[in-house]
Amino acid sequence: MKQEERARVEELLGGLVAGARTALGRAITLVESNRPDAAPLARELVRQAMHRGTESVRIGITGIPGVGKSTLIDALGGVMIAAGHRVAVLAVDPSSTRSGGSILGDKTRMERLAGEERAFIRPSPSGGSLGGVARRTREAMILCEAAGYGRILIETVGVGQSEAAVDRLTDLNLLLMIGGAGDSLQGIKRGIMEVADLIAINKSDGDNGRRNLRAAVDLRQAIALLPPRDNGHRPEVVLCSAASGKGIPELAGLLESAAARDLLSGHCLSRRREQARWWMRTAIEEALIEGFHSDPIIAELLPALEERVRTGQTNPFDAADELLRAYRRTK
Repeated sequence: MKQEERARVEELLGGLVAGARTALGRAITLVESNRPDAAPLARELVRQAMHRGTESVRIGITGIPGVGKSTLIDALGGVMIAAGHRVAVLAVDPSSTRSGGSILGDKTRMERLAGEERAFIRPSPSGGSLGGVARRTREAMILCEAAGYGRILIETVGVGQSEAAVDRLTDLNLLLMIGGAGDSLQGIKRGIMEVADLIAINKSDGDNGRRNLRAAVDLRQAIALLPPRDNGHRPEVVLCSAASGKGIPELAGLLESAAARDLLSGHCLSRRREQARWWMRTAIEEALIEGFHSDPIIAELLPALEERVRTGQTNPFDAADELLRAYRRTK
């Protein structure tokens, strides 16, 4: 690494350790960059940032679109700040499959939290990544911890069962639901329910109260039929209203209790160790894919083969085999 590149990494790292939000924003921009010259700087920054920050609790927050995830995070983050924590929110927005763009509007729905000095909110595009999280969410999370944020809230895209990938990043997962929207039955399905540590039925005020009580009963009965989490516990079902604040302090308390329980039992440590192994495998897969597409031989062959597949002159499997054979010959 060149001297000027090393100096840039040290400058960003110094800003992170000092807790500067501007430095954290710049650091996340660096790790999210697709520029080839940014990759070695990002790797070195993340490597040095690991284990430099405060001990944190990583919480995934998921649910169907419209369930009120951003509003709940706004209220929940405020309670955590009042308890003395610094809160970082990594909000993932879906990317367009046509243009690749994202609205990145989550921050506008967290007005109270956005004005807090002890809060950091970073909306990021999913970039086509599956599982409800962005491609660089795990690296951004490490940078937030290096900057001294003790509560990391990861708001997923909110597309359904594929959200289970967030379980590879977090210590706890909060599943947000509403009664009467079909998601009570949807929640009984395996997948996202099996990675929930706590289930909150939102918008439980006014005329929704009785309906949500019935939904809570149905969910508790369904959960009793599912196997417990790896920590030996099944998710508790609670009612809340992010808009009015009803039940939010109690929800924050349950999350803190669950985090303390898993830390004391050693489950949190073993969980993070297993996640680190998964991160290694993911890094290998990403490097192989990037190496394949950046290979000059593949870049030369790919357009013609894609056109042959498109016009039906060859099938996708034979074309893929031809490309892979060509790639192996270059190594």
